[in-house]
This record gives sequence, C-alpha cells and structure tokens, in this order.
Amino acid sequence: MRKPPVPLFCILLLVLGPLLPQRAAADQLQLIRDAEIENTIRTYATPLFQAAGLSPQGIRLYLVKDRALNAFVAGGLNLFINTGLLIETEDPGEVIGVIAHETGHIAGGHLARSGAALEQTYAALIATYLLSLGAALATGEGGLGAAVLSGGQDIALRGLLQYTRTQENSADQAAVSLLRATRQSPRGLMEFMEKLSGQEVLLTNNQDPYLRTHPLTQDRIDFLRQALRESPYADSPPDQDLVRMHDRMRAKLIGFLNPLNQVLRSYPTSDASLPARYARAIAYYRVPDIDKSLAEINALLLQQPNDPYFRELKGQILLEHGRVAEAVPEYQTAARILPGSAQIRQALARAQIALDTREMDQAALENLGVTLAEEPGNAAAWRLAAVAHGRLGDQAMTALSLAEAALARGKYAEARDRAEHAAGALPENTAPWLRAQDVKNEAERRLKKDN
Repeated sequence: MRKPPVPLFCILLLVLGPLLPQRAAADQLQLIRDAEIENTIRTYATPLFQAAGLSPQGIRLYLVKDRALNAFVAGGLNLFINTGLLIETEDPGEVIGVIAHETGHIAGGHLARSGAALEQTYAALIATYLLSLGAALATGEGGLGAAVLSGGQDIALRGLLQYTRTQENSADQAAVSLLRATRQSPRGLMEFMEKLSGQEVLLTNNQDPYLRTHPLTQDRIDFLRQALRESPYADSPPDQDLVRMHDRMRAKLIGFLNPLNQVLRSYPTSDASLPARYARAIAYYRVPDIDKSLAEINALLLQQPNDPYFRELKGQILLEHGRVAEAVPEYQTAARILPGSAQIRQALARAQIALDTREMDQAALENLGVTLAEEPGNAAAWRLAAVAHGRLGDQAMTALSLAEAALARGKYAEARDRAEHAAGALPENTAPWLRAQDVKNEAERRLKKDN
C-alpha cells in the first residue's frame, strides 16, 4: 500500500522531554507548523499582548502536537500551546482566556524570578532548548534538534517551569485585567479552570500537565467567578469571526491528527457544515482517498473560491500526488490572496521548483525571498533557493544559500567553508558578498564559542 502523504503542516520531532514539566526524559516534543492555525492564534493573542504592553512580533508562538491540555511559557517570550488544548476547548473564549493567563506570566517576568543559581542554570539550558528548536524548525529535520541537546538535563529542569501559587494568582489577575481592557469576558478562562478543577483528585500522572504546572486552588476559582460577576463584558458573546476561526482550527487539527473513523464520528458525511467538510477533506487526503478529498475541497472552493487556506490544501493534495502542474496555480492563488504568508510562499516555491523549468526556478526565488525576509533562519527555504540558483547556473549564490542553510542548522564549519567559497566567487562589496562575510564571521564566532 502506498504510504500516506506528509500532512499539510510540518510535524517536527525533538527529544526535548527533560525541558518540559509533563514529560519524562525519553519522550519527544512534536511541533507543528500551519499558516492558518498560527494566524488564528495570533489573532487571539495580539490584542492581549498589546494590552499588556508587549510587542506581538517579539513573542514567538509554537504549536505542540500533544493531546494533553497544556500551555506554557519558556525563555521569557516563547509561548507553547498543545493541540489537545485547542481541540478540547469549546469556544475561542477558553483559548483566549488561557493566552491571557500566560500573557500575565510573560508580563510579570515570573520565570525570571528564580534564585540566582537556578536562574543561571535555566538560562543556559533554555538557550540550548531554543537553539535546538530553532534548528529543527529551520530544517524540518527533527533529528538535528535532538542532536543539539545534551544529556543530564532532567534533574536540572525538573519542576523548573512550575509556577508558585502567588504567581498563579498574579497571572489570573493580569488575565482578568487584559480581558477587560480588550472588552472580552473572563467566562472562557473560568470555564477552562473549572474543567481542570475536576482533575485535582486524580493521581499526578493522570492529571493534565496544565494542572500540574499551574497549581489550582479554590481561591483561584472563586476569584475568577467573582471577576465574571463584576465584568461589564460577562455576557458578551464571542466575536463570530473568532468562533468561525476556532471551528475551522479544531476541524483542521482533528482531520490531520485523528484516524479517519474518528474524524467521521466527529464529522459524519451527513454534516454539510464548512468545518465538517474541511475535516473530511483532510482526513480523506491522509488515507489517501484523493477523489473523495478533492470532492470535499472543491465543494468548499465553490462556496469560498478566495479562501487562501482551501487553495493551499488543494495545492498540497495535488503536489503530494505528483500532479505538480495542477498544484502550482492553487498555490499561486493562495499567495495572491495572502502575499505576506511565508509558509504559503515557500510551498509555492517548492511546487515551482518541482516543475523544473528556468521560468519556474526564477519565480521560486522571488517567492523564497518573501519567506526568507520573514524567516531568515529557515534552512529548508535556503536549500530550495540553492537548488534554484544551481539550476540557473549561479554557483556563487548556490554556495551562499547553502552557507545560510548550514548556519541555520548549526553546522558552523560547513557554513564557514561555503561562505568563504561564495565570497571568493561574488563581486566584492556587493550585498551578497557582504552577507557571505557576515555568515563566515558568525560561523567562526560560533565555532570558537563551542570550543
């Protein structure tokens, strides 16, 4: 039987268990990337970040492929949210409430308030964690992320990410203030916490990790209930656009992460709603049953022909099954609708390069330019650029692109050598020549630091 295609979003495997409070050392953290889901979370989070006086662009969001209910902050400005939390929440208000609470931790600098020795240990280990994370995100190769990490971190970091009750109360108060400032009800946060309160009698290993790392007390529940009674927005219905985004996000995650039979139980064929057809289109694609998948996505496109994420999905379905010439126009339409989406531009470039024509290679480089302006550490995009430059006969830019890819992957010796080769072939004092010098110098600096 033909192996099912790779999902639309990229699943990245890293051996990061020692750095997470809910995992044993041998477990893996699996990250996913998806343009639509990331946009949804950004839409939820941006008003809260702004109300807290934080720069939305300065906070990185990561989606963790894990069924457990959890969200946590690491490294000060990195917010992780489990797919299980996104799937199990019934409306956007619950997710927004959790983000508001985590924003309270970020704004309060809670993770930085450890003892000096613990803080020093934390800083060093979290730097390693984020380096490996960045390497895996950049390359799409989870093995690299695992290789960057050293052993022996379990004892050092066990319980490190657990908050005190004082910090939890402070984050709750901040969340309520942020929700009020953005004219949103605290009901979602209260209802999420009430879900967790029923788990307090369970053994620790059976509790959701959010409960274990965010101590829950009756005082906190009482505070949130009182905050709801006092809120002028207590009974304000959630924004319907946010509801639609939440329903689509859940359907997409369920379609990608659950077996077909489970997807069909959640979204039976008798359900003609948009989220149901979306979930089924994805689930059929994964089996794979391409005819059924295309039938579902084409029905969605008849209803919403200018939806970039439907176009992106159709392009993915076609590309993964060798129908490259049909996939390119779908990606082109998606990129036309969302010209600033780094992920969609990269997917389009990948399809264009697969066509293997000079014209498409040149077009791919234009699209990769958008991706790399947004994500300069994206090694997969740099490798695609190297392919396109190589086919076009530009060996100097091929070498520079490979140097950038090696730097992003943490292969500093390779980055130094390729950058030196590129600099020797590029006209002096041009922008690419100067960049080759920068890559070489940075690689040498990292090599000295490692030694």
